[in-house]
Amino acid sequence: MNDIQILGEIPLYGELCTQGSKNAVLPVMAASLLHKGITVIENVPRIQDVRCMVKILEKLGAVVSWQDHHMEIDAAHLTCSEIPLDYVKQMRSSIMVLGPLVARMGQAVTYYPGGCSIGKRPVDYHVKLLRDLGITVEECDGRIEAKAEKYRGTGLYLDFPSVGATENAIMAAVGAEGETVIHGCAKEPEIVELCLFLDEMGAQTKGAGTDTIHVRGMEGKRDPHYHVCGDRIVAGTYLAAAAATGGEICLTDAPVSYMKSTLRALASCGCQLRTEEKKVWLKAPDRLKPLPFLETEVYPGFPTDMQSVFLALLCMAKGDSVIRENIFEGRFETAGELRRMGADIEVEGRQARIHAGGRLRGANVTARDLRGGAALIVAGLAAEGETVVCHCEHVDRGYERITEDLSLLGARIRRRKNQEEEHPVL
Repeated sequence: MNDIQILGEIPLYGELCTQGSKNAVLPVMAASLLHKGITVIENVPRIQDVRCMVKILEKLGAVVSWQDHHMEIDAAHLTCSEIPLDYVKQMRSSIMVLGPLVARMGQAVTYYPGGCSIGKRPVDYHVKLLRDLGITVEECDGRIEAKAEKYRGTGLYLDFPSVGATENAIMAAVGAEGETVIHGCAKEPEIVELCLFLDEMGAQTKGAGTDTIHVRGMEGKRDPHYHVCGDRIVAGTYLAAAAATGGEICLTDAPVSYMKSTLRALASCGCQLRTEEKKVWLKAPDRLKPLPFLETEVYPGFPTDMQSVFLALLCMAKGDSVIRENIFEGRFETAGELRRMGADIEVEGRQARIHAGGRLRGANVTARDLRGGAALIVAGLAAEGETVVCHCEHVDRGYERITEDLSLLGARIRRRKNQEEEHPVL
């Protein structure tokens, strides 16, 4: 059992450095398989999903050295082209290894991925794009096998701007002869970061951050050196925690240019914000304002990964708010746990109405997914009395040091490893 105990109603104050981005580093690690040499990655967050990706790379034959936040990947001699089922079940992001692995080895085997239970996330887009590139893909009983001796660049079209499918298509296209043009791409910052990394490796990309990306394979071999940008979702979570508790914090190494929709939503709640290139200050108002309508969208819209956190935050507002989830249908599971803390939330289909104005009360609640777990921690920080958030192994998939960070800001929060431990929060 991995629980977190929180004593609430303590405003957060202070300064923190933002950890490296989970969603940026994972595709970069997968892309390292394209390079028959050494890849150096700096500012790597020490989170569970990264540990799982390390195991996958090592199983394929790569040699990985990881000290503090510095990682070196030597993929000169790969020995295997199959990702073990056990690793695939732990992390949905394992699907992104399919494209670079078949590009490098001429074949790859994986399985339908696991990860958070936030709704249906089919791999159909990934499979279709690989097939359109001329790669043979066979699916049987949850097993996915891709083969291709040679394939040429072509025009690819996404029916929906899936981030993972866009990343997989880009990495597979690096192994194609000639140019590949991908239409209908996702525009997320993590795709921009992946293309910057591939360019550093020797590939040629153009159009990252738009809906059309051009990719050419590597003309020369260079050992890439990449610095992971700050995590925009972790930064948004900590800002929301300060807002919910009535605090005032400063975040350094924050990817401010990637956080505009989140910062706009916080400002609409009445928070005072000030930004520099990689720094953001937030001061909470005396009472948060409600948001009459907030909906998740593909980037640059409001991120689905911040939706659960705002669901908790808006419980503290004075007045009713509405959130519409347009990306994943399972994102409102957190509402049931927030109700255990006294929240008044009505969910109908893809829309939630938060009737705010009361106070949250501490309770025993369960983290059912990564972002939902973070939302419950935010709620616990603002709630009256003690909250215990259970199954925080989900949270550890994306937050490197959430209890330590919040403690530095003044929160009374700690881990409780064993369910039998009943000591109060120190």
